Amino acid sequence: MTDSTSVRVRAASAKRQRLMAAAAKVVHQQGAERTTIADIARAADVPVGNVYYYFKTKDELVAAALAEHARHLRDLTERLERLPDPRERLKGLVETWVGGRDLAARYGCPTGTLAAELDKRDEGGLDAEAGRVIRLLLDWVERQFRELGLPEPGGLALTLVGAYQGMSLLANALRDPEIMTREGARLIGWLDSLGGSSGGSSGA
Repeated sequence: MTDSTSVRVRAASAKRQRLMAAAAKVVHQQGAERTTIADIARAADVPVGNVYYYFKTKDELVAAALAEHARHLRDLTERLERLPDPRERLKGLVETWVGGRDLAARYGCPTGTLAAELDKRDEGGLDAEAGRVIRLLLDWVERQFRELGLPEPGGLALTLVGAYQGMSLLANALRDPEIMTREGARLIGWLDSLGGSSGGSSGA
């Protein structure tokens, strides 16, 4: 590959990533149905005509937004995996949710609100993609509870993630970010109250 070709490939990759990040942000703020390709192009500072080189339809951009949410989740869980104690990882996850309380109060949970919107479409399309992102979170949380040696780790994961979705929805509906603060503290207390072992390896 020549230097000029390598530069073009890197530039194209950076532009595609910029469009994905813009899609994740704009779709979160406006919802999938209200968002246009032009909105995403403007947020990414990319000419509208150039968008079609990377994404042919708005649905492809919505799928890209979901992929970006999945990437953010993987980055977060990889950082949390550096903590040796699975209980501390879970508490770190809750603290991250609380840290995003202002965005949650304004727009709701990025993946949860999109999943609810896409669920109104025919099954087997983007609604399934949204479900896969949520499943990534549930699976990771379940592994932490399993590493703690607690019974029914899958049920505990549903409880924790469901609590997050609930407090995000209420914070958004009532436009009150402090709901996230209060409920987050309650979740931290709940995690501390659970039995199970401490420590453990960083692997799941």
